[in-house]
Amino acid sequence: MASLPLSTIIIFFCTVTLVPLAHSVPFVVLHGISDKCSSKEVTRFTELLSNWSGSQGYCVEIGDGIWDSWTMPLLEQTAIACEKVVKLFGNRFLFVLLAIEVKNMRELSEGYNMVGLSQGAMIGRGIVEWCDGAPPVKNFISLAGPHAGIASIPFCGSEWFCIFVDTLIELEVYSAYVQEHLAPSGYVKIPTDIGAYLKGCKFLPKLNNEINTTRNSTYKERFASLETLVLIMFEQDSVLVPKETSWFGYYPDGAFDPILPAQETLLYIEDWIGLKILDEAGKVKFINVTGGHLEISDSDMKKHIVPYLEDEASLHMMATETSFYTRLSSIWNFMLDLFGLAQDQPLLRPMD
Repeated sequence: MASLPLSTIIIFFCTVTLVPLAHSVPFVVLHGISDKCSSKEVTRFTELLSNWSGSQGYCVEIGDGIWDSWTMPLLEQTAIACEKVVKLFGNRFLFVLLAIEVKNMRELSEGYNMVGLSQGAMIGRGIVEWCDGAPPVKNFISLAGPHAGIASIPFCGSEWFCIFVDTLIELEVYSAYVQEHLAPSGYVKIPTDIGAYLKGCKFLPKLNNEINTTRNSTYKERFASLETLVLIMFEQDSVLVPKETSWFGYYPDGAFDPILPAQETLLYIEDWIGLKILDEAGKVKFINVTGGHLEISDSDMKKHIVPYLEDEASLHMMATETSFYTRLSSIWNFMLDLFGLAQDQPLLRPMD
């Protein structure tokens, strides 16, 4: 049997051994209502974050985008997003498994980062709290997420499907029909109708662990396990009522005034989802930027989002450079010894 050339053996050995030294944590983007992954704005947003951070970004689409973002129940949207995330990173891990050592799978299975845009932030939180089988979310960046609820349905617009949406809005928001056919009804929280909200709203009470008899400690444990929670509120946001919901701030039960900061809400005080744990550990970043709903500038993206998505390989390159070349040298010498090619060589060769 013909033997492989020595150079081929050395190149193969070094490749499968050294490739895993550098890795980056990927991230996913979850778009907002009335939007889709293929839109110019979402595509640009994802590509910029990927280019600036050096990490691979993916936009997770649910259904057909715009129509389903309005009409598919959020519990169903979250289930679909969960399934796609599991498949996305499951396939990624399988692909890498074919190329590098199994022992280095630990680096890739440590998790991924997530960026949620408005309603997408709510779906993202659902993935964090409820999604089984997916790697854990490390850093979660929320832009204008209605985390504590909204007191009115966002304006739909003038598209043809908005006629249907407007008809649903005119119906009882906590009725079974509206909850099943109007996605944002899942996080409408009328402060003067809390009883109906807790009984009829199908998404937010579960997400925020608000119902005492069904409170789930696993949701809290998973949310509290985030490394960083970045909450971005837009100063001129007129879509979210109140805009402070982006920071988990909201009205007190029974009144539309005042707007309570997150730290004065029962969700925080009794720590239903682990927000207090995160905050007291210094892991929550409350960011306020200028602009209307989701109108974020490139400079604010670089300042407030990119640092939590950055390629770990780039961040730690200087720290690992010495160990990398030490390992490379050791492997090279081992291969030379193995094939009987090792010999003492001077560090400097005299010029003829």
